[in-house]
Amino acid sequence: MAVSLLWWYMKIDSKVTSRFAHNVITSRAVNRGNVHKEVVFDVELPKTAFITNFSMTIDGVTYPGTIKEKEVAKKQYEKAVSKGQTAGLVKASGRKTEKFTVSVNIEAASKVTFELTYEELLKRQFGKYEMFIKVKPKQLVKDFEIEVNIFEPQGITELEAEGTFITNDLQNIIKKTFSEKKGHISFKPTLDQQRTCANCSQSVLDGDFTVKYDVKRTTPDNLQIVNGYFVHFFAPTNLPNLPKNVIFVIDISGSMSGREIEQTREALLKILDDIKEDDFFNFILFGSEVRTWKETLIKATPENLDEARKFVRGIDTAGMTNLHGGIMRGIDMLNAAHEGNLVPKRSASIIIMLTDGQPNVGISNTQDIQTHVKKAIEGKYPLYNLGFGYGVDYNFLEKMALENKGLARRIYPDSDASLQLQGFYDEVSNPMLTDVELNYPENEISDLTKNSFKHFYDGSEIVVAGRFIDNNQNSLTVDVRGEGVSMDFFDLSTVHKQTAKAFQEQEYIFGEYIERLWAYLTIEQLLEERIAATGEEKENLTAEALDLSLKYKFVTPLTSMVVTKPETYDNQDGIADKPIEGRDIFTVLLYLRIDGDPHFIISVPQKKDAICFNINENPGAVLNLINDPVTGITVNGELIGDKRVNSDAKIQNTYFGKIGIANKHLDLRLTVTPEKITIQNGNEKTGFTWLDSVTLQQEGLALIINREKSLVLKMGSGASFVIVLHQVWKKHPLHQDFLGLYALESEKLSEQTHGLLGQFFHPVDFTILEIHPGSDPKKPDATMIVKNNELTVTRGWQKDYRRDPKHGVDVPCWFVHNNGAGLIDGVHTDYIVSSLF
Repeated sequence: MAVSLLWWYMKIDSKVTSRFAHNVITSRAVNRGNVHKEVVFDVELPKTAFITNFSMTIDGVTYPGTIKEKEVAKKQYEKAVSKGQTAGLVKASGRKTEKFTVSVNIEAASKVTFELTYEELLKRQFGKYEMFIKVKPKQLVKDFEIEVNIFEPQGITELEAEGTFITNDLQNIIKKTFSEKKGHISFKPTLDQQRTCANCSQSVLDGDFTVKYDVKRTTPDNLQIVNGYFVHFFAPTNLPNLPKNVIFVIDISGSMSGREIEQTREALLKILDDIKEDDFFNFILFGSEVRTWKETLIKATPENLDEARKFVRGIDTAGMTNLHGGIMRGIDMLNAAHEGNLVPKRSASIIIMLTDGQPNVGISNTQDIQTHVKKAIEGKYPLYNLGFGYGVDYNFLEKMALENKGLARRIYPDSDASLQLQGFYDEVSNPMLTDVELNYPENEISDLTKNSFKHFYDGSEIVVAGRFIDNNQNSLTVDVRGEGVSMDFFDLSTVHKQTAKAFQEQEYIFGEYIERLWAYLTIEQLLEERIAATGEEKENLTAEALDLSLKYKFVTPLTSMVVTKPETYDNQDGIADKPIEGRDIFTVLLYLRIDGDPHFIISVPQKKDAICFNINENPGAVLNLINDPVTGITVNGELIGDKRVNSDAKIQNTYFGKIGIANKHLDLRLTVTPEKITIQNGNEKTGFTWLDSVTLQQEGLALIINREKSLVLKMGSGASFVIVLHQVWKKHPLHQDFLGLYALESEKLSEQTHGLLGQFFHPVDFTILEIHPGSDPKKPDATMIVKNNELTVTRGWQKDYRRDPKHGVDVPCWFVHNNGAGLIDGVHTDYIVSSLF
């Protein structure tokens, strides 16, 4: 059968000049059918990249993308929504990538060309710069090519290219050459070479294409000047490594049980094999309680390492998440080691914390934890926070790390999680210098990027860029200082001068690259500083980053690209936004809640959206919310009504007045009402009231009661649950106290989990079409495609009471009518059960 849509051209053209990559992806297609057809252009870009330009050309007419302030673009988007249009182009799609997607309808026999440009600064790790290109054309392309041109004034020492999809036959198609300062790579498979088999129409081009290289280093640093801007690269290679003092702070709460703790143990054992004999280390474990392997840091002798391996093999999970207690114990131990001269004076100290959840024991307010940690560390050493999975508050971890000269990294809950953990340790395992400062004459430089760094690690590189006050200046005195292993200070003071020949060579590949590199680095660092800032400081950082983003046309978290399409065949304007780690995750992450009516909210972050629905039933009905036959966990809720029936209302208000959570494998039951909490373990019963403040830990059960607010419960190794108490005025003539339920760490439940809530622990996807005005002007209606059903939904708001039990926070969602019909499996009456247990 003939293919009506033919992609006949796709080229990825990359120009790299002094580590700064300028990439252009061009695709062309023709509609060979007899009717108009939708053409979809989607590519995956590195998360570290900024989109700078996009256009599509249809039959000779070009439709460009324009970059605007996010709020301005948002108003344009809302205007489009009110007209029944929709948008949304850039989404996080994996560990390293974001997906850019745009679609357009074109007429029969028409041609369309898409062109997308993005830029990024290549980072040096383990002694090499790496450029990552996602290759996924999804079908055979008549003319496909990847071309990479690299220009490095320092000279290129090595150049390699590899692809996860490269077979032995395709290996010979990769052409690479380099000499002196220039490198070239090309990959241009024919149609037949793209096929998965001789007569197949499927393409073998599906995976990662990676280019790695390094440069000559005759001196520890290199400085380049072009048109009033400079970039300074610092990467000494001939220094000995500093001894390091490492404290591993490990979350061993119940949510880490199973594969997560196994992978953590595996990673720690590998790390112990790499720890050097001059290093000092210790382990701190936190669940509900905090315990340490040793009372102080221990030198990595062969005997101590053997003992540590035995300790690591015995690490197991228990309790809740006393994150504050664990991290503070680590800081106190490291401070005491330095004050008591228990570790070498010339050494590098770091704390690496791993957690998969959110603090819920001891001090659990994240702002308080940040304040305590920052005050205790006082800038003396970096804190690295590793968030395991999607149950963490990544924004909190990132902010706390950045405030303490470290960084946060997400560990993806896949089969290679132990390798991810080990890989992060490898990045920071070889410190060469501490307290590195790169100084320049203040009267010559303005707008300097970050120039002080706590540690310099072997195989990495420090990059500083700035702008000259005098645009014609072509020389600069540089002073670099840092503390090393064999001297109090590494001291490098040099005068760099740019020659006319160098100007010409740099112009050869990519003209104003240093100015754009400076802008890229400045925006990146302003956005990073903005994470930990508050008040006026945050406003100033935001304004500065926004101005630069608009001036240099970068799509950043503060700007959006508005894509205008031809007004035919229901084409719609689109908005491309830059996703933010911790807020926009491709893998489905659900928090599920029931509060009030009762109403249910299903959050779907990969859509940046949520679905909600109500269940209208009579008081006294008991609904099955969660049922997992594998873990034995069941959650049911009993409805209550108002104190008196409103005869004028068509539907009576109902709420959850009683919640029962049971684990049949452990013979445990928890009954919660607005008056009391009862635990039944076999034949034994224990009771509490909401006036109690309780932290209870026993076999198979962890319970925390926050007086008159909420309780946190975990049974066995399954999910955690939060029950929120909603209190009304006791003399209220109509309403009465009720309960809200939130399910956390749903990935701990099995794939067989079901129930009104439980069915949504599995991935859910939906598509919104035909947005149009509804009966309420402020709440447009739309068509939702979900579970192969076509539903009419309404844009609305529901309250999230997790952080503010009294007032709640408004959450926008698409409301599914008629008791969730078409969204839930079956009908809502299927979930009515006879009793709470």
